[in-house]
Order: sequence, then structure tokens, then C-alpha cells
Amino acid sequence: MRQIRNFAKRTAKGSGENNREMKKFAAGVMLGFVASWAVAFASSTVSHDGSFWNRLNTNAKDGYVNGYSDAMRVSVGKLDVLNSAADLFHWKGARRIIHQLSGQLSMGDVSPNQAVKRLDELYSNQKYSELDLGEALQTLSIRANETAMPDAPAKSSK
Repeated sequence: MRQIRNFAKRTAKGSGENNREMKKFAAGVMLGFVASWAVAFASSTVSHDGSFWNRLNTNAKDGYVNGYSDAMRVSVGKLDVLNSAADLFHWKGARRIIHQLSGQLSMGDVSPNQAVKRLDELYSNQKYSELDLGEALQTLSIRANETAMPDAPAKSSK
């Protein structure tokens, strides 16, 4: 009987220590959650619009457009999975929708140099300064797909 009582006392002491450790762990988790929440809401958001574009230097503009076109290329590649699912589940009209979406996601025939030049022209006009950069690039690519864009606008001689 004495052995059982000693075992119970040792187990009770150990439980108290484990309980304190668990409370410390829970407090740490809560503190981490609150701190990450505070940092997330305190951080400023960067809007990618004309003001943002005009502050970039030439190399940053080239990098932005190249990164955007790479991301769109990857996204178009992921649409192949949707095509496979559409075939598997016999979704009507899915191929047409996915084809249209892939056309909107690709940069089309717009080279990065053309895109940078056209965005510089677009954002030089103050009334377009609030237009989102992603929307502007999509508009450029859609226009390029509808009509072939030359490298430089032709100057008319009079």
C-alpha cells in the first residue's frame, strides 16, 4: 500500500510540472499569435499602380514585367490540369472558358521591352495613375492579341 501511495505522490508532482509547462507553451502560442496578428495589421500595403510604377527605375521595371510574364506563363501551364479535369468530368463549355482564360493570362505577343514602354506611356497620363499594374498589363496583352502591335508606332509624314 505504501508503494502505491508513493507512486501516486510522485505522479501528482510530475503532473504539476507538466501542467506548468503546458501553460507556458499555451501562453507562448497565444503571445505569438497576437504578435503576428499585430504585425500583419500594422504593416502598410503597397498598391501597384501608376505611382508605384513611376517610382521604379528601368531595371526594376524590366524585372517587374519579366516576373509578371513568368508568373502568367506558370498560371497558363496550370490550366492544363483544369483541361484534364474538364475532360474527366465532361464539363460542357470548359474548354472554351479555359482557352479564353489562358489568352487573358498570357502576355501574348507583347515583349517585355514593349510592355515597359507602353506602361511608361500609359502612366505618364495622370488620369491613369490609379489603374492597377496587373490590370494594365492584362489590357496590353489583350490588345496585342486582338491587333498585332508593332515595335514602334509608325510616324506619318505629311
